[in-house]
Amino acid sequence: MATLPELDRLRIWRGIQRYWSQLGETLLNMTKADIDAAVDATDQWADDNSINYNLALPVTFRANATQEQKHYYLQLLFLLDIIPTYYVKL
Repeated sequence: MATLPELDRLRIWRGIQRYWSQLGETLLNMTKADIDAAVDATDQWADDNSINYNLALPVTFRANATQEQKHYYLQLLFLLDIIPTYYVKL
C-alpha cells in the first residue's frame, strides 16, 4: 500500500473539516496545519504497517481477497469501532 497522493490527502482533510463543522464540533487548540499533519501521519502509518496487517490476516483470506477487499474490511472495522450503529448493507 502506497501513501496517498497529495490531492487525496487534501480531499480527506477537507472532508474531515466539513464533517466536524456539520456536527458542530470544534477542535480546540488545533490549527488546520495540525489536522493536515494528522492526515499525513495516519496515511504514513497505514503505509508503514500494511505488511503487518496483511500478515495478521488468516491465510485463506490473505490469499484470496483483493487488495480493495482487505482495505474495505479494515476501514469498516475502524468505522464500526467508533460508530457501532453504522448500517452496513449486506
